[in-house]
Amino acid sequence: MKLTRLTKLRKERMWTLQETADQLGIAKSTYAGYESGYRQPSLDSLIKLADIMDTSIDYLLNRIEDSQSPMNNKTIHLEHFDQNEKWEIRLDDKSLTKEELNDFIAFVRSKRLLRKE
Repeated sequence: MKLTRLTKLRKERMWTLQETADQLGIAKSTYAGYESGYRQPSLDSLIKLADIMDTSIDYLLNRIEDSQSPMNNKTIHLEHFDQNEKWEIRLDDKSLTKEELNDFIAFVRSKRLLRKE
């Protein structure tokens, strides 16, 4: 498995191989091996790589195209919310049902309309 995106991400940050290896606490040759595909990082190293590159492991492994870490996404669009999503919305330590979520959305929309009038 060659982590083809590592070089791109490192160069975007204008880091040398040595600077990147230092941040990971590994030898420069080990990190260079990750970029070339000669070596494969351990799970711990993969987590550290994603953290220092501010991206997700899925992006590093070419499973998704968006380099933005999902942890950076602070917006949830409720109009597109689907119960099959990986997100769970809770209130008073209980999950909202789809019906409750729809009621919540309707309430907020009604309140906004009242403010406009």
